[in-house]
Amino acid sequence: MRNYPTIEDIREARVRLKPHIRRTPILRADKIEAAAGCQVYLKPETLQVTGAFKIRGALNKTLSLPREAIANGIIGTSSGNHAQGLAYAAKMLGVKATIVILASTPEIKVANTRALGAEVIPFDGDTAARWKHVCELAEKNGYVAIHGFEDPMVMAGQGTIGCEILEDLEDVDTVIVPLGGGGLISGIATAIKETRPSVRVIAAEPALTPKYYQSRINKERTSLPLLDTIADGLRISVPGQNPFPIIEKYVDEIVLVDDEHIVAGMRSLAEDAKLIAEPAAAIGIGALLAGAVKVRPDEKVCVVLSGGNWNLGDLADIYKPAE
Repeated sequence: MRNYPTIEDIREARVRLKPHIRRTPILRADKIEAAAGCQVYLKPETLQVTGAFKIRGALNKTLSLPREAIANGIIGTSSGNHAQGLAYAAKMLGVKATIVILASTPEIKVANTRALGAEVIPFDGDTAARWKHVCELAEKNGYVAIHGFEDPMVMAGQGTIGCEILEDLEDVDTVIVPLGGGGLISGIATAIKETRPSVRVIAAEPALTPKYYQSRINKERTSLPLLDTIADGLRISVPGQNPFPIIEKYVDEIVLVDDEHIVAGMRSLAEDAKLIAEPAAAIGIGALLAGAVKVRPDEKVCVVLSGGNWNLGDLADIYKPAE
């Protein structure tokens, strides 16, 4: 089996997903443009069915499997949004979903996952440890394990975002995508570069977890200490095995963004675009506000907002004016 998605996989995913997901709009963020130094457009997956892009990949993978293969259920691990995507897919198909979820996951993501009928198993460990536990449970119970960023069909589902951007903003110059495990940008970059290679694709990664940035310098996957970042959805210590070569092939640049600029991005999106974005989703705007991405005033830059699922109390603290 291939360990990467093709443009044909992504086009098939669009057909498979069309009846079940929202085609999120492209929104002009003109009030942010002066500070960003370019024309800013937003792709708000915050408005997606489960409040995040992950439904695309989870549902594409699940729908591609024979019904008899998933009769016992599906299982995965997540810091929140992939969990909701898998839970939604399982509910839609009438099968069981089990999620091994990071113990520190924001409560709203845990509650939303349980509300969709999934069994949630809190687990205190990094991505590799959680995935090992997933595989053990899958073998014991006959579940199908679905990885949040290593699976090519999951990447293909995420890649449908890239196709929509190219269609709805035909003269886009640059697309900025959050970078965590790498499944989102692997799909989007494949869709864009295989269709219109002149479009620049930039990954925005938290400065506190620069695993892909450092791996690009080292020319090999490099594991780093797992430090806390406000962008919990992007907090991973080592690049994905399958996404890494795709990102090296298609992503033009990886930029690092400090937590303070991620917070500034969240505030700007709320105040100027009237959109609630979790920290991981606001990192692209944070990169522009920090000047981490070199742009021209006439450049059309589309920023992918990956999700909006975060505890409201924590959001209130961030939005509170500084004293």
